[in-house]
Amino acid sequence: MRVSVFGATGSIGESTFDLVSRRDDIQTVALTGGRNVERLAQQARSLSAEVAVTAHDDCYLALKEALSGSGVEVAAGTEALIAAAERPTDWVMSAIVGAAGLAPGFRALAQGATLALANKESLVTAGPLLMREAARHNARILPVDSEHSAVFQALTGEDITAVERVIITASGGPFRSWSKDQLAAATLAQAGTHPTWDMGQRITIDSATMFNKALELIETREYFGFEPDQIEVIVHPQSIVHALVGFRDGALMAHLGAADMRHAIGYALNWPERAHLPVARLDLAQLSQLNFEAPDPDRFPALRLAREVMELRGHAGTVFNAAKEVALDEFIAGRIGFLDMARLVEHTLDSLLSDSGLTHAVEALETIMSMDQMAREIATRFAARTA
Repeated sequence: MRVSVFGATGSIGESTFDLVSRRDDIQTVALTGGRNVERLAQQARSLSAEVAVTAHDDCYLALKEALSGSGVEVAAGTEALIAAAERPTDWVMSAIVGAAGLAPGFRALAQGATLALANKESLVTAGPLLMREAARHNARILPVDSEHSAVFQALTGEDITAVERVIITASGGPFRSWSKDQLAAATLAQAGTHPTWDMGQRITIDSATMFNKALELIETREYFGFEPDQIEVIVHPQSIVHALVGFRDGALMAHLGAADMRHAIGYALNWPERAHLPVARLDLAQLSQLNFEAPDPDRFPALRLAREVMELRGHAGTVFNAAKEVALDEFIAGRIGFLDMARLVEHTLDSLLSDSGLTHAVEALETIMSMDQMAREIATRFAARTA
């Protein structure tokens, strides 16, 4: 099997690397990363990749030097990422963070590859377009978010019309029990520390604001086609139950597993088979109990905003994601506070509601990128006024 990994040096990419490196029946085609060229080079050498690509032009020489004599091709920049996605392969991990992962994912689908989708922004910004592209090329999209993989597995062999509800779980992040006053003073270091998952900085902060779960709400609708009122979020601090599917006979099917992304990645890598995975086995007696509680939309307004986006559809997801990315950048840079992130996203959505194009059907990638840029400009101006 031929495999490419986009976003190889991030947390999802590293977990994918771990699983791929354990198998001798996989040929690695392309590995891509950002500025961590030393690690990207190590991975490329270890897997004997055909090509290694850094997204940053100014990192090209460093990557080329690190791979000197290895026989691995080296490239850099946006066009090189897209070219790498066009190389013939069977399975592609899409783990580039943010809207930057959209174009490579589309190119992978165009060649009929299986797309293991960890880049949630692809479905949030271009869900209908992405699903149509997969169908057009007889390609398959397999979810890699732990929650959506859990729903996918719970639905295996089931009649989807018998589903009444889908419940995705949220850990609650580091601020689950904090008051709004405490949240207003939350620091970058505090927001970047997760109680149960080991993830990168950006997704960890998104978990703290619950914007990560907000994106996953939208993903659930776009991938599975459920109506917004069928999709629920429940806070589950232990992060053991990843999702539940409720059927019309009252039954709930739950997916349980340790907080390890190799579960979902391994399922997608080996689908439709189940293979042995090097993950912890649950000791239910040691766990003793599993706790659940309703999320607080007042302290974590991201979930409310996501439901508004699901009702609006069209390009609302593009605007939501673009504003969220700007808000996160501004918080990391120390220019806005923790609670300002949700305010920035809501302001951007409200500002573009008067634009009749916001709710038009998503028809072209070029239109998505144009709306993305417009939303980023509005969000950046708001952040400047807030700072």
